[in-house]
Parts: sequence; C-alpha cells; structure tokens
Amino acid sequence: MSEAIQHIPGGSVFFLLMGAILVLSMHGGFAFLELGTVRRKNQVNALVKILSDFGVSTLAYFFIGYRIAYGISFFSGARTLMAHDNGFQMVRFFFLLTFAAAIPAIVSGGIAERARFYPQLIATALLVAFVYPFYEGIVWNQHYGFQGLLTRVFGAPFHDFAGSVVVHAMGGWIALVAVWQLGARRGRYGHDGNVHAIPPSNIPFLALGSWILIIGWFGFNVMSAQRLPAVQGLVALNSLMAMVGGTLAALALGRGDPGFVHNGALAGLVAICAGSDVVQPLSALVIGVLAGLMFVYLFTLVQNRLKIDDVLGVWPLHGVCGAWGGIAVGIFGHRALGGTGGVSLWSQLLGTGLGLAIATLGGLLVYGILKRTVGIRLDPEAEYAGADLSLHHVSAYPEEDVQRAGR
Repeated sequence: MSEAIQHIPGGSVFFLLMGAILVLSMHGGFAFLELGTVRRKNQVNALVKILSDFGVSTLAYFFIGYRIAYGISFFSGARTLMAHDNGFQMVRFFFLLTFAAAIPAIVSGGIAERARFYPQLIATALLVAFVYPFYEGIVWNQHYGFQGLLTRVFGAPFHDFAGSVVVHAMGGWIALVAVWQLGARRGRYGHDGNVHAIPPSNIPFLALGSWILIIGWFGFNVMSAQRLPAVQGLVALNSLMAMVGGTLAALALGRGDPGFVHNGALAGLVAICAGSDVVQPLSALVIGVLAGLMFVYLFTLVQNRLKIDDVLGVWPLHGVCGAWGGIAVGIFGHRALGGTGGVSLWSQLLGTGLGLAIATLGGLLVYGILKRTVGIRLDPEAEYAGADLSLHHVSAYPEEDVQRAGR
C-alpha cells in the first residue's frame, strides 16, 4: 500500500472509489451494531457519535494524518491534483480515510453509554491525526526503517494486507485503555461482586449492523489491492471462509446466542484481513474458527470475571482477534501449510507487538490527558437519564415517549 502511483487508468480509480464507498457503508454497520447493543436511552447517541466521529476523522486525516502516513497533502490547485493519475491519490485518500475512521468507531462501542460527547470528538481528532497514521506509515509506507530491518534480519517484512493489526488491533487496544480510564457503567457490577446483566435493546438492529459490516468488509479486504489489475479472488474466498468459520465457532461455543453469532462473523473477518492474500482457504477457515472461539471466551471472561465493562466487546473482537490475524500470517502463510510464502513468524510477532504498544501508549496519552483536564465521563444524573436526552435532547422513540407521558 506504499508505492508511488502515477498514470493510473480510470478503471482503477473507479474500482477504488467503489471500495471506499463499501467501507464507508461499514460505518453504518458500526452505528447499528452499537445501537442494537446499548439500552434504548442511548440509541440516538450511538448514531450521532459514529457520524460525528467520521466527520472529525475526515478533517484530522485530511489536514494532518494522511501527510504523516504518506507525505501527501491536497493543497495544490485542482489541475495539479488531477495531473498524471486521474485523481487516483484523492480517491486513495478517501479509501484510506475510511480505514482511519474505523479507529474511533471501534472505540465508540467499548465506551458506550457513559462517555462525554465532545471530549470523545477531541480524542477522535488526536487518534486519527497522530496515533493511527504514525503506525500506518511504519507498516504501509516504510517509515523509520522498521520494515527494512525486519526484512534484513528475518527475510520478510511485517505483512498486514488489509489491516488486522493496523486498523483493528490498534482500535481494540486503544478502546481497552479508554474503557479502563472511564470505568464501568453505574450498576454494572455490584459491591457484592455480582455482575448485573444489561441485555441488548434491539437484536434485529444488532444483526443489521453485523450484516452491513459483513457486506462492506469485502470492499475492505478485496479492494485493499487498490488497483484493478491487482485484484485477487483468493482474498474474497479467504474472507468468506474466515467469516463462516467465525460464525459457526461462535454459534457452537456461544450456544446460539445471537450477539455471539453476529459478532463471531466479524471476529473471523477481523482476523483474516492481514493474511487474506497469502493463506490457503482451509487455513482461512481455521483462522476464522479460532477467532470466533477467542471472541466468545474472552468476551465472557472480560465481562464476568475481569469486570471490564467493554460494552460491545471491542477489545476481544478487534484487539485480540486483530492481533491473532497478524500472528496467523506468520504461521499459515508458509508454503508448507499451503500459503504463498514470503512471510516470517518473527516479523509478524514484532510488527504486531509494535502496533499494540503504540496503541496502548497512544490511548493512555490521549484519554489520560483528557480525563485529567476536561473529563471524559458523564455525570451520574446524565448517565442515569441516558445520553440521548442528556446530550441530544431527544429519544430514539419520541412519539412513544409523548404518548406515554400523556397517559
């Protein structure tokens, strides 16, 4: 994803534009997945957060982040911007922006129902302008010699074709830090050590969010080739197999729970992003199965035993399954297991570890500073009333509320 691009045919420009639109649609999936999982009193907030985060992400990435990652800005005249490549770089910015904006969308699910709105927008701006593009540039644009060092020492660079680590693990580990800084929702864990369940508000919306994400994911993965001649059918088939593996594994271990089933599909897709272009389809199935099992087990462990109130389970889903996807490349990408070769387990371990370290440190800095300056948590009254009325002054079902008040 790092090579200089010139004289690009219009077909590749259109191809990548369709990819950007597909990944843009995934942000609707993030919104409905969160809307269906949170309580009714926080549904409007879920919708407003995702779209507002995308707007802030666009500006942060346009003015700062994209230049940090790729050294490219768009402050020239329109004729200059269109020269040589039919505007490919501008469409490429759009495509990669949708990846960058996934970071706050992932975080949003973890901190749902108790985070202040505008401090979170500030966090979004800082994460997308500085933290994410710093690591993105290292992996996808050869910054600071890290990839060259891995190639010289271990014979292969860190391989992350579509962002298991660059996007998903980064987002998941930043979310874990944010969740820890915020603390649990009030009433989630009792003083007696009991866990008080907070069921999803709308299973159909949760399922809709998952399906939108699934469909958009094939743009996320397949169109990471970025040029029409570079498209691989292998990426599409591997994405499908991993999704199915994650779904069925979560179905079995989660005993048919719809939340586990629909998130299990996403776990498989998260894990296959990195190696979708180098592993064999049966390996993709195994990667997806293990991701689905990891998600169900760790979600239960985190919520019930560790008492970390990660509302949508974004740390196990994106953080852990994303890291697993990065490491899996170094296992299943070898020719002995049917892969294309050209990978190194050590490079995958070190590249993944670097991503987790940057995400954790960046999350600590951003959320730690905001917590100690402007504050990041709703006050008790606002949290009890719900973010919809407290922040946006309207509920998700205003007509029902009016009818109920008139009785």
